[in-house]
Amino acid sequence: MDVGRTIQQDSHPRTVSAGDLVDRISRFDGPPELFLINLLAVQCHIASADAGAILRGSGEKDIEAVAVYPPLAQGATAPVWLAQSAELSGQILKAGVTAIRPLRSPEELYGQPAKRHLVMVPLRGGNQIRGLEAFVVSTDDLSVLTACCDRLELTTGLLSLYEMRLTLQRRQLDLRRLRVAMETLSAVNEHNRFTGAGMTLCNEMASRWNCERVGLGFLKGRYVHLKAMSHTEKFNRKMKVVQDIEAAMEECLDQNVEIIYPADPQATYVSRAAAELSKRHGPHTMVSFPLRLNGEELAVVTMERPADQPFTLDELEALRLTCDLTTPRLAGLHDSDVWFGAALAKWLRKGLAGALSPKHTWAKALAIAAAGLLAFVFFAKGDFQAEAPFALQATKMQVVPAPFEGYLKSVAVRPADYVEAGASLAELDTIELRLQLGQARAEKAAYLKQADAALATAGLGKDGATKMAERQIAEASAQKVDAQIKVLEYRIAKGSIVTPIAGFVVTGDLEKQIGAPVKTGDVMFEIAPLESLRAELSVPEDQIADVQVGQRGDLATVGHPESKLSFVVERINPVAEVDKQNNVFKVRVKLENVDLKGAESWLRPGMEGVAKVDIGKKSYAWLWTRRLTNWVRMKLWI
Repeated sequence: MDVGRTIQQDSHPRTVSAGDLVDRISRFDGPPELFLINLLAVQCHIASADAGAILRGSGEKDIEAVAVYPPLAQGATAPVWLAQSAELSGQILKAGVTAIRPLRSPEELYGQPAKRHLVMVPLRGGNQIRGLEAFVVSTDDLSVLTACCDRLELTTGLLSLYEMRLTLQRRQLDLRRLRVAMETLSAVNEHNRFTGAGMTLCNEMASRWNCERVGLGFLKGRYVHLKAMSHTEKFNRKMKVVQDIEAAMEECLDQNVEIIYPADPQATYVSRAAAELSKRHGPHTMVSFPLRLNGEELAVVTMERPADQPFTLDELEALRLTCDLTTPRLAGLHDSDVWFGAALAKWLRKGLAGALSPKHTWAKALAIAAAGLLAFVFFAKGDFQAEAPFALQATKMQVVPAPFEGYLKSVAVRPADYVEAGASLAELDTIELRLQLGQARAEKAAYLKQADAALATAGLGKDGATKMAERQIAEASAQKVDAQIKVLEYRIAKGSIVTPIAGFVVTGDLEKQIGAPVKTGDVMFEIAPLESLRAELSVPEDQIADVQVGQRGDLATVGHPESKLSFVVERINPVAEVDKQNNVFKVRVKLENVDLKGAESWLRPGMEGVAKVDIGKKSYAWLWTRRLTNWVRMKLWI
């Protein structure tokens, strides 16, 4: 309904009431630009205005006329009243109230009242002013101008009413689109297999939008394969129509845009394959929609219908919504409705595509690093070594005891001193022995004199036989005393304690015991020769099961941790010993390639350190979790 044309053609304006005009314009359902012209016509008629315009903008430079009544001829210059309205619009918009301004012409004399006026009414939208209306009223009566302002202010609400009606219509249209899309989705959801769901989608779209043919194709590798076609249960991919449809689908998917044929002259996409499909199997008007899931192109829907029924904008919006709602369901059925091997291959392909694509660089780098670390932990092998403390021992040990019971007189060495063979270590007090030796010698001399006297008198007198007996007794006593003298001389000679071998003094710190008594056989010194050394390891009981005779390893002393000495296991003591409240097993090892007189001359018996026995190669996961695993097994008894 063209209200403006009705007003212009009406030769008797009074026969058309204001209420009738308002009712007509309130029910107007045409486009916005035509509504604005009709609104200005009604307002000019009601307010007896000569002309009117709707201006929009926020300043003098941004003002534009969106509608003018009566309409201006194309290319015509804007009238004076319209230019003046644009100049005054900034003030009116800022003030926000209706204003009346005189409109003078060059013919009017100076000082005379203006016969024409501009009535400018702000247009409000919510709490904001969106523009204004300007009308030319030919009168100099103030009461008439006031009445015109009131009428114009009342009719400005028709614009808001029209906008509300447009909004309602758009919402109703959206609801209709949503209803159609949901009904189509409901029909697709009734199927649990992809073949039935795809066929249902094509049939529903063909029937609801009067299409001759609807096809659904899914991307497989680099090409699109037609999976379903409306009203066709079986088809062969070798058919020409199928190949042309797939070509049109691939054209749509390659460009990742909707392809509409016939295309708009301003369209930038390529529709060559769509044109071929329409010409060979039509003519048709057609549209192809790419189906996306999470931003990834999966499939294409191609719709064809007669050439005299092009798709409208409203239909395209409804089709887009339908495709968006049904895509997740179709994609899920397409992925699940395959045999296990195909599903596994697709999953692997998708995983590899994600891993090899240039996206999520840091996440992939971390994943690769984590995978490499796990592979290293479980497959790489390291040296499994049993670690234990040790102490160096001499292979041979010479014990030097006290030769007789006496008192310690002096000490010549200390532990760790090196002594040569025959060197004096200590001396015992031999004064008492020497006194006994002197007494014994005196007794011997007395017995010898007795024997000589008996021999001299043996041939004189009757008691010669007696004298000979006395002589023999005296000689026997002298021999007895001579034996005692030899024992005393031996003990005196042994009073100086000497070492029979060369080596280091291991034990024998006796300086604080000078003057103390010693007993025969008491160990006074231990001498260790440097011909060879060995080490005794104290292996914990949780590692002793892995240690075997013949295994090799390395040890390092506390004094020289930088020097590693190799060894081989010789003997394992089968009985545990308690060391610092822990059970340990003593393992004797033999040092190899040790030059005790050269580079390793610093080695001494009694040195301690840490030794590591090479058990074998194990994975790092086993090495790092061995103790924890054993602890858990003991606690859980598994």
